[in-house]
Amino acid sequence: MIELQWLLTEILANADIKSKLVASVCAIESCTYQMQKDLMEYDPKELAKTFISGTSKEKSLIFAPIPNFIFTRDIGITIKDHILLNKPAKKARTREALLARYIFFNHPYFSEYTNKIIELSDSSHHFLLPKEDDDRKITLEGGDIMVVSDAHILVGVSERTSSEAAVKITNTLFELGLMEKVTIIKIPKKRDYMHIDTVFTQVKRDVWVLLGNFSKKAAKHEDETAVERILEIKKEEKIKILQFHRKSPENPISFDNLEDLLVDISKNDLHCDHDVKFIYSGNNEFPYSVREQWTDSCNLLALKEGVVLGYDRNDKTTEAFKQAGFNIIGVKDLLQQLENGTANIELMKDTFILMPSAELSRARGGFHCMSMPLWRESIDL
Repeated sequence: MIELQWLLTEILANADIKSKLVASVCAIESCTYQMQKDLMEYDPKELAKTFISGTSKEKSLIFAPIPNFIFTRDIGITIKDHILLNKPAKKARTREALLARYIFFNHPYFSEYTNKIIELSDSSHHFLLPKEDDDRKITLEGGDIMVVSDAHILVGVSERTSSEAAVKITNTLFELGLMEKVTIIKIPKKRDYMHIDTVFTQVKRDVWVLLGNFSKKAAKHEDETAVERILEIKKEEKIKILQFHRKSPENPISFDNLEDLLVDISKNDLHCDHDVKFIYSGNNEFPYSVREQWTDSCNLLALKEGVVLGYDRNDKTTEAFKQAGFNIIGVKDLLQQLENGTANIELMKDTFILMPSAELSRARGGFHCMSMPLWRESIDL
């Protein structure tokens, strides 16, 4: 476990890095020249805290804090021995991306990655494009990237990640030989579905949690009347899935729905020889399905295969996990059991750990968003 503020403090001990980063932050935050000079007098620990909190040593707010920095999934993605840096869609996240870039390029911890950091440059003449051409601008956030196997990566096109970025990522990964397959998943551009990891995440190699709006049943409109199907009342919920292969990118494979893609990943990439299971947000019951997805029922973090971390407020989703055979335990009870020796992490399986969520869920992100894996353990296939 690595704390970003500690890493930032350590690189700020270098006078040259400190000077450049102070100047860069002050430029994007429109600080006065005097403020820039004042910040240069801060020690590394104070300066790191100010860069994140926006608060000076005197406890005055000099620029906006960056609370979204807790969502480390979005600042970068480790792909084998490379790091893909993000390009945020929202101006509010610009400082996060800047701090992350300086950390990855300058901290000794990432020295082996220095020449293997992928940055996406803007398209030619991007600054001339009108606002309605946003899809042609390069924007990328890590919640739209999922490394599902050593040879296969998923790239979402969403409210935060543009089609142009998906194209550039695909071509870059193929050119570097990092992936054999890239599947692009285009979801509706809605704040409800900010990234693909807000509508599905992996629990085990043969179990996924998913928003029912994108299930096979929903895609085939089985619950709709003939009139609804013809008028395409729910057209805005449609997604488009294309899988590109490095050896023949001109012949992509299309998937009709998200479930078919996830089954394909479980069976062909992860070699599952039995039925793939889906656990639905809100137990796929109206109105809990969408309501609990909004509070991150699908944004779960797998600490190990089958052991996932989520919020305690999504009761119907918790019920669905219980029906699927998972043990349910609150984090407070689990910590007590670990301390008194009645629980063993190595022996835990099929467990849903519930965390308090009164404040965290208000930020619109779950535990998958709050983690950036730096190293992935290989699995036996």
